[in-house]
Amino acid sequence: MSTLIEVKDLKKYFHLRGSLGQTRIVRSVDGVSFRIEKGETFGLVGESGCGKTTLGRTITRLYEPTSGQILFEGTDIAPLSGRSLSKYKRRMQTIFQDPYSSLNPFMNVEEIIGESLDLSRKLKGAERREIIEEILEKTGMTKEDLEKYPHEFSGGQRQRIGIARALVTHPEFVLCDEPISALDVSIQAQVVNMLEDLQRDMGLTYLFVAHDLSMVRHISRRIAVMYAGRIVEISPAGELYAHPAHPYTEALLSAIPIPNPKAAKETGRIRLSGDPPDPAVLHPGCPFASRCRFCTKRCQEEKPELKEIAAGHLAACFLIQETT
Repeated sequence: MSTLIEVKDLKKYFHLRGSLGQTRIVRSVDGVSFRIEKGETFGLVGESGCGKTTLGRTITRLYEPTSGQILFEGTDIAPLSGRSLSKYKRRMQTIFQDPYSSLNPFMNVEEIIGESLDLSRKLKGAERREIIEEILEKTGMTKEDLEKYPHEFSGGQRQRIGIARALVTHPEFVLCDEPISALDVSIQAQVVNMLEDLQRDMGLTYLFVAHDLSMVRHISRRIAVMYAGRIVEISPAGELYAHPAHPYTEALLSAIPIPNPKAAKETGRIRLSGDPPDPAVLHPGCPFASRCRFCTKRCQEEKPELKEIAAGHLAACFLIQETT
């Protein structure tokens, strides 16, 4: 497999001005590096506020990166703008989390999907409508839905419309920004299976951002774990769940609910104390140091970088790196 997206030391900082005029720098993404191969689904997990969505939107250039590189098939698109950037942005699309707020309530389905198509190709009449109908049917809807408005659909149907809007331009890379978190459990599996079918049929590459760890495991080939703006572990999906290396990954997997109350009671839960670090405060050491039960003086003074601890398995933890 060849690399489609490669991120090198990517940073995204926000400058927030307080009521008294002081400026705070929020380090939402703080030196992230990884690669995504063509045709794969790369999972990205972490607790709320860790920077997952910001990272995805920076890669697709919805946000301007502060520094670092975003290589799309070897070309750094981080410094590009205007027409130079537009040709790459047409090759990337986003499926948003909220199927309610992401659709314009004053536009019907044909207008919503057609708007995305019009930005990339100048088509009219029957050809334009045929393309819209084709992608709509691929997402489980019918051409009879073209004249309807978002309020006439359920949440799952709205998300299918959002997926059709993203894929009508035939992109190569798709940011799936928690696309199933707002849906009923009974609908989530249907949408994920549809995304897998579309990936196979259209040759898509996904960055799949989610909270549902079991669903991420199902759909992803590799998974990255994010904490406080940094990637702390990257691993093949099966290996990550079987042998989590980073202490934060262990705690995250430990939080997955177990349906059997007896088994849940017998299973040792890792309970983290304290709160995640403030992204507006510069910390010299590991961002997880204040909550890690294995923390040492070195962890408090120095940030560990991602190092390979096994084939395809990387972790940013001094304890692991020194014992492997």
